[in-house]
Amino acid sequence: MLMDYKKITRDELKTKLDNKDDFLLVNVLSAASFETLRIKGSINIDIAQPDFLEQLNKATGGDTSKEIVVYCSSAVCQASPSAARKLSDAGYMNVYTYEGGLADWREAEYPMQGVLAK
Repeated sequence: MLMDYKKITRDELKTKLDNKDDFLLVNVLSAASFETLRIKGSINIDIAQPDFLEQLNKATGGDTSKEIVVYCSSAVCQASPSAARKLSDAGYMNVYTYEGGLADWREAEYPMQGVLAK
């Protein structure tokens, strides 16, 4: 059975971070991109890597009920929807994609880390 992922808005994600909710925030872009700019508190697991699922399993301790929010660079970037589908297909049940990504987050001037963070 194909489980689908859900979408999360910028403000919903900000609230989760502010409340220190127990979830995994995953930047699915390259390591170089992650070093340049990322949402504060996120980890990096590159969707393009062949061991993407293996790395994610390690990060969640194999807990498929763990809440996971994936994001990429912007609403036109397809990396986060692709990652969300891959995770849902692998049996993860609480997967969200933050489709606005870095561009949307930066526009709101929310906390960021990395070389370009102000």
